[in-house]
Amino acid sequence: MSEKESNWKFAEDIVSEPEVIARAREHSLELGVEAISPAIGAQVAVVAAASRATSMIEIGTGLGVSGLYLLRGAPDATLTTIDVEVDHQQYARDAYLAAGTAPARVRLIPGRANQVLPRMNEASYDVVLVDADPEHVIEYVEHGLRLARVGGTVLVPHALWRGRVADPVRRDRATTDFRLLLTEVSTSGAVRSALSPAGDGLLQMTKVSA
Repeated sequence: MSEKESNWKFAEDIVSEPEVIARAREHSLELGVEAISPAIGAQVAVVAAASRATSMIEIGTGLGVSGLYLLRGAPDATLTTIDVEVDHQQYARDAYLAAGTAPARVRLIPGRANQVLPRMNEASYDVVLVDADPEHVIEYVEHGLRLARVGGTVLVPHALWRGRVADPVRRDRATTDFRLLLTEVSTSGAVRSALSPAGDGLLQMTKVSA
């Protein structure tokens, strides 16, 4: 194992996940649903806390791991979460309740993101997390930036897409789209961005202009 790989593993292993998140992660593994890694989850919670978020939205509920981390960072915020899999959302709902989150603080919306997002109010959220179909990541990020308030942050896990983005030989659609997204964001004057190599990457974009 290389020094960098050792550092990545250490960053994951040092995170102490609460039992409710560990259970949600276990259920995700059992059902073959890819959840954000512990290191990315910890960063997501820090962003939510630093933002003093009162309103958050995520695209891709999964079984609740990412939502639990968002709520861990901002326990008094409201969370709207969108996913096409209703059964997965029920697991997530149970996880939120187990974590002590009041039902009124979470709104689960079933449906395809590209159909739901156009109906959501723009400039209404402090934190937007995009973790859905990677082949639509650019479209979802565009929606995310529209939904974020000025000063709000859009988070994109898996931004290095399984280690493929840095390899120019990789040309599958998901890898190409993530690579294009990172290139465009790096030169945008509308956001301040940073790319963390934790897990398989976390792109963070804070909106500085409408």
